[in-house]
Amino acid sequence: MQIDSSFWSDFKSTMKIKSGPNKLLENYLDPIDFVKFDKDEQNVTLTLGVPNRFFYFYANENLKDKIDLELKTAYPDQEINIQFIITEKVNQDYNLSLQNILQNSEQIFQNLPAIQKTVFPIERGQSNENINTDLTFSTFVVGKNSEFAHAATYNVAQNPGIEDYNPLFIYGPSGMGKTHLLNAAANHIKENFPHYRITYISAERFLNECVAALRRHEMDKFRQKYRENTDILVVDDVQYIGRGQAVQEEFFHMINMLIEKKKQIILASDRMPKDIGLEDRARTRLERGLIADIIMPDLETRIAILRYKAEKTQIKIPEDALQYIARISKKSIRELEGNLKKIKMFSELQGLSINLDLCKKVLAHHESTVTISIEEIQRIVSEFYKIRITDIKSSSRAKPIVVPRQIAMYLIKKFLDKSLVEIGKSFGGKDHTTVINSLNKIEGLLQKDPQFKNDIDDLITQIHNVTGV
Repeated sequence: MQIDSSFWSDFKSTMKIKSGPNKLLENYLDPIDFVKFDKDEQNVTLTLGVPNRFFYFYANENLKDKIDLELKTAYPDQEINIQFIITEKVNQDYNLSLQNILQNSEQIFQNLPAIQKTVFPIERGQSNENINTDLTFSTFVVGKNSEFAHAATYNVAQNPGIEDYNPLFIYGPSGMGKTHLLNAAANHIKENFPHYRITYISAERFLNECVAALRRHEMDKFRQKYRENTDILVVDDVQYIGRGQAVQEEFFHMINMLIEKKKQIILASDRMPKDIGLEDRARTRLERGLIADIIMPDLETRIAILRYKAEKTQIKIPEDALQYIARISKKSIRELEGNLKKIKMFSELQGLSINLDLCKKVLAHHESTVTISIEEIQRIVSEFYKIRITDIKSSSRAKPIVVPRQIAMYLIKKFLDKSLVEIGKSFGGKDHTTVINSLNKIEGLLQKDPQFKNDIDDLITQIHNVTGV
């Protein structure tokens, strides 16, 4: 077996030929370079280099399986591990790839029928006026909690309308940065594709407009606004769509029509599609695209966010005070920023410098309520076992998924006052008998397996580090 840079170059060419005309594959495959090929008694590893973090996540999520399949075809008797590393190499090919993305998008637009190139007047409520221009990708602090959601949103903003990413559905608890990503995508598309008509709206407003249009018999006008005069649809708080049957029907047909026309849809919700209460056909349509979760950031990322916010607003605050605020602010990024603003306001009103003692004084009540959430326990377990939170909430019965899921249920029951029904609901709607069986399974393993008990003890220690108790 001889795998080197020459092999990799030929390999990429073969992959592109087999895939047929696929500009997206070319744009992301071309910048990936051969780094090294290691073979020992235990493992055979092909290491490939990608130019930046964004390519790293895209390659892992979208290209790794394709490359693995082709390698198995070439070497059916050899198990080859694939790993990507960030080389930070920015070459001419990479620059051309990004240029090609933009050029191809422009060419596609120019070839549309004349009616689609008409510049419609942008109405209030659907226009760019709703987009917060301060919320961009450059002002979003990326952490482990949001790496995939950030990479997916950026990719969509670079390549609006790509089938595999349409719709893009971002979900997570309130205050985690979903709205920031929606605005960042809208701002990026507005800047790079100025001819696209962007409709940014909350689902609650969509619902109210739809109901009003039904009452006034103005559905034709309503549908023209969202189906005909929209190239990019961005909807926040999609969970509100589950409130009305007639609105769901309209929402489903709108989504269908826009996707058929290759219009990009970006959605955000505080829960997964199956938990919104949608009809099956609407739910499956949302699940057919790309789903990305975003959760509360870990301590290091919370500190980084605070440091960025403090620098941006010119707040002088020592490192120990930053760490204190980050440690006790674990419900949401909104809470994190709110506590920083509270400290700033108090210091200005009292004419005091910000230090650790002042922070403890202002946030004393807040500190006494420090706890941990279901989402944080799920995150801790997922990171410990190197799986994604979407996997732990899924219906997969694979052992590498099932055992961490059972452990997470056990720890939630141990640390939180939650019913069996509540726990099951937080794992994609599992019933209470599944939770009971999981708790019994973990109890049994704790008695039999010392190594398993050590893992549980490590996880419990991590939870204690979060709660501080």
